[in-house]
Amino acid sequence: MSLLKVDDIHVYYGAIHAIKGVSFHVDEGEIVTLIGANGAGKSTTLNTVAGLLKPRSGLITFDGKSLNATPAARIVSQGMALCPEGRRIFQQMTVKENLEMGGYTRPPKEIPGSIEEMFTRFPRLKEREKQIAGTLSGGEQQMLAIARAMMSRPRLLMLDEPSMGLAPILVEQIFDIIKELHAAGVTILLIEQNAQAALSIADRAYVMETGNITMEGPADDLLHNDDVRKAYLGD
Repeated sequence: MSLLKVDDIHVYYGAIHAIKGVSFHVDEGEIVTLIGANGAGKSTTLNTVAGLLKPRSGLITFDGKSLNATPAARIVSQGMALCPEGRRIFQQMTVKENLEMGGYTRPPKEIPGSIEEMFTRFPRLKEREKQIAGTLSGGEQQMLAIARAMMSRPRLLMLDEPSMGLAPILVEQIFDIIKELHAAGVTILLIEQNAQAALSIADRAYVMETGNITMEGPADDLLHNDDVRKAYLGD
C-alpha cells in the first residue's frame, strides 16, 4: 500500500483552476520527485498535501487515512513534514529555538535528544547553535529548514525547492543530505527545478505542466527521455 496517495485533486485560487485532476503516489522508502517549470503547480500540490490548501475535490490519503479534513498541524503529528519553498525559518530566533519549534508535536522530554541528533547530522548547525537564524548563510538556512522539519520525526519528508538560490557546491551538499536521510529510512517527496539533480537521486518522477501531470515513470527513464531533456535539462 502506498504511504501517500493523491487521487484526482482539483485546487482553486478563487476562480483560477490551479491543479486539474492530479494523481500520484509515494510508496514507503521511495524518493519521488515532481519536476516542471516555474508555475506548473508543484508547490500548490505540495501545500495541498500538507494541509495548507484544501482541494475542492479529490482525495488525499496518508497511511490509508484521508487527510482532506485534517488540519495542517495534525498532519505533522501523523508523520508528515514540509520543508517549504524559501526555507521560511524563524529569522529572529536562534538555530536551537528553530529546532525546538520543529519538535512542537513531540513530548517535551524527547526534544533535547532530537536536537542532539540534528546537531550530529548537521555539525554546522551545532557550531551555530546560539546564532540568530536570519544571519546564517543560504546553505546553512536550508540545512536548518530540513533539520527543523526532521524534528517531528516524519515518515514522509516533503521538500519544496531545497536547492533554490544556492551555489552549485551547496546544491551538491543539500542533495547529499537528502540521500543520507533517505538511507536512514525517511520517505521523501521532492519538488525541484533542478531536474537533473532531482532525477539523479529519485526512484520515480512525475512531470507537471500547467496544473496537470503529463508524464510519469522511473526517474532514470525520464532522465534519458528526449522530451524531458529538451524541456528541463537544457539539451
